[in-house]
Amino acid sequence: MPANDWVNPLLDPSDRRLPHVAGPSGLVIFGVTGDLSRKKLMPAVYDLANRGLLPPGFSLVGFARRDWESQDFAQIVYEAVKQHSRTPFREDVWKQLAEGFRFIPGDFDDEVAFKRLREAVDDLDAERGTNGNFAFYLSVPPKFFPKVVQQLQKHGLADPPPGSWRRAVIEKPFGHDLASAEELNRIIHQVFPPHEVFRIDHYLGKETVQNILALRFANSMYEPIWNHRYVDHVQITMAEDIGIGGRAGYYDGIGSARDVIQNHLLQLLALTAMEEPADFTAESLVAEKLKVLRAVRLPADLGSHTVRGQYAGGWQGGEKVVGYLDEAGIDPRSRTDTYAAVKLEIDNKRWSGVPFYLRTGKRLGRRVTEIAVVFQRAPHSPFGSGEPGQNAVVIRVQPDEGVTQRFGSKVPGTSMEIRDVTMDFAYGESFTESSPEAYERLILDVLLGDANLFPRHQEVEESWRILDPIEKYWDTHGTPAAYPAGTWGPAAADRMLARDGRSWRRP
Repeated sequence: MPANDWVNPLLDPSDRRLPHVAGPSGLVIFGVTGDLSRKKLMPAVYDLANRGLLPPGFSLVGFARRDWESQDFAQIVYEAVKQHSRTPFREDVWKQLAEGFRFIPGDFDDEVAFKRLREAVDDLDAERGTNGNFAFYLSVPPKFFPKVVQQLQKHGLADPPPGSWRRAVIEKPFGHDLASAEELNRIIHQVFPPHEVFRIDHYLGKETVQNILALRFANSMYEPIWNHRYVDHVQITMAEDIGIGGRAGYYDGIGSARDVIQNHLLQLLALTAMEEPADFTAESLVAEKLKVLRAVRLPADLGSHTVRGQYAGGWQGGEKVVGYLDEAGIDPRSRTDTYAAVKLEIDNKRWSGVPFYLRTGKRLGRRVTEIAVVFQRAPHSPFGSGEPGQNAVVIRVQPDEGVTQRFGSKVPGTSMEIRDVTMDFAYGESFTESSPEAYERLILDVLLGDANLFPRHQEVEESWRILDPIEKYWDTHGTPAAYPAGTWGPAAADRMLARDGRSWRRP
């Protein structure tokens, strides 16, 4: 497909002149009528085509319970692309891409539908030259994962022709506890080999998350102080200013800890704390992340060092909003957490004694995700009254991607007064290349077979090992603490850090 005239951000890092282009291939999306597909997946496919990163014969097959023909599906994709794509619309790119669209109506128990899917895949091999290479994207509720992969196996769709590949792409959550995650992994690995299973954590596709590794290992000024001798504590925050929207059916009974801490925040912790890998292959990255996750230690007193909350009604953005228990579809007796905060420590030489505070929530002060590495105070201050603040390196994941450094500086004037100031790096101001959307990068990596940005099943299981005891404790100890919408969570979260002589950053 034709490349665009603008600078391409998804290039082969070994040669910035050459696009890292996928080979002959196709993508099958189960649950193609859902919000994720409409807002993220289909626009990402178009943007990849528009950037010249998909092969001319690339094919997209939708599978869902809709009485559509392939031309109806093409219109749905067209509307999604026009509304949500990040690159300009080009008729020639669209026409070539749309020639490879197919739609299969049916549900996951429909044997005839899967037979038609097999026929469509075979036809695309012959007509479009996909060479038997297909990825199956399960954009469906987790309870359907086993059924879909078993149907793929039964109808021969999981078995690649000689010299080809077949891959499974799975959205979170990967189970709801350790036992269910282990069972899910067992079922999937009976059908697809582990190296052909790609678990999507879209945070790992964000440029700023990947930049954690560059910040640490490409700059000699950080690594010598990235340890317990200099770091006081680390705060990892993912805050949302929205409620659950129309996701009551998914969210209630899951909650913020399972939805965010188990995957996104523990992955950010692992990348922040890991040792330098031998190289940046998937195997080396996984090995170092696993060492960190296996060294994570829970606090002895879960009552004092974990907090869960539930947003109440209040004002946000000048609008009156209802509390979680008043949201449509929510049981008024629900104990599901919409806010969670935990204190963790890492039992290894680098991080011994350094607490990692993780928090996430809905209806908080504003939308922000960041990692704040807060350094110890200077052992001696010769500046008289007034204690300087603590230095910090803050990695901003969203919405304003970049890195901020906080340090003390002299205030202009005759007295030696110190005040905290910041130096700021922003992606949007420092690079002419536009950052690709996370799903662009992740879909392209699936087609390339590059697993660097995808958690392996061992990481998923280790993350559940960390969270399960906390969830079990919460199940038998009280109810979530209420916090007004638009604030930064329940007062108990502030007390949790105050016990350690610390306080939360206000992003």
